[in-house]
Amino acid sequence: MPGISILLVEKRSLLLIRHAKSSWDNFSGNDFDRSLNERGKRDAPLMAARVHKNIQLDAIITSPAKRALTTARFFAQEFHIKNHRIAELDYLYDAPVNNFFTAVENLSDEYKNVALFSHNPGITAFVNMLTNTRIDNMPTCAIFALHIHTDAWKEFRIAKKEFWFFEYPKNFV
Repeated sequence: MPGISILLVEKRSLLLIRHAKSSWDNFSGNDFDRSLNERGKRDAPLMAARVHKNIQLDAIITSPAKRALTTARFFAQEFHIKNHRIAELDYLYDAPVNNFFTAVENLSDEYKNVALFSHNPGITAFVNMLTNTRIDNMPTCAIFALHIHTDAWKEFRIAKKEFWFFEYPKNFV
């Protein structure tokens, strides 16, 4: 019909993932260098495989802390994501909410489905700002997923966001 235009807005997906369970054994270094414990090494590939059934990730952004980066690499392996599509962002370690917004808003628009790996308490605070779905705490290796209706990641703050799912390893024990 003449005079009527339809604006189609893309739908993007964002998975917000807290690192898997980390080890406190033989811990004499700093917090940044803590590795995953055995449960974390089991949970990360389990969760990656579970979500791979429903989504194909294009890229990963992660805190460079050892436990977050290791968790992200388990997901990268499951999704066959090459190293050049894994961005380590220093400001996602011990991050306030605004750092999460910055990380997402700076994503390349070529990516439609992205996973972001970080830490508490920041990641829990961030997910609670995005939709009407509230959680008390992001357990280790938890995934809070949402759809974003936008053509550009830089519009993330103002874009319509829909809760998609919330999963964590203890749901499958």
